[in-house]
Amino acid sequence: MNKINLSEGEWKIMKLLWEKAPLTTAQMVSALEPETGWTKTTVFVMLKRLIAKGAVEMDESGKFNTYRPTVSRSAVSESETESFISRVYDGSIGLMFSALAGSRSLSDDEINQLRSILDDAEKKNGEER
Repeated sequence: MNKINLSEGEWKIMKLLWEKAPLTTAQMVSALEPETGWTKTTVFVMLKRLIAKGAVEMDESGKFNTYRPTVSRSAVSESETESFISRVYDGSIGLMFSALAGSRSLSDDEINQLRSILDDAEKKNGEER
């Protein structure tokens, strides 16, 4: 899969599509307008960009065009996370965790989640050797 980078606005549309696709433009405007104030034109322009990026496809077979995602949320999240870590932390996950832990207090639940993730990664690395 090609790496797809999304703007903040594109994320809003994609989250809606991942949750409720297929949707028409009017349905998306109705769902997004209270939070964003976006008009039909704004949503349509973003949909065109998402189609060009290969993240969304349009179905013209019905009375109204409908849109659905062509990529999974997990695939886009993974790509975006890798891009972020590369840009901000020069690819170092350790530096990222250090910055996160140093910038605020972590709850016991967050610490346990991180510990579990690291334990799973350690097991996986041991199996690959």
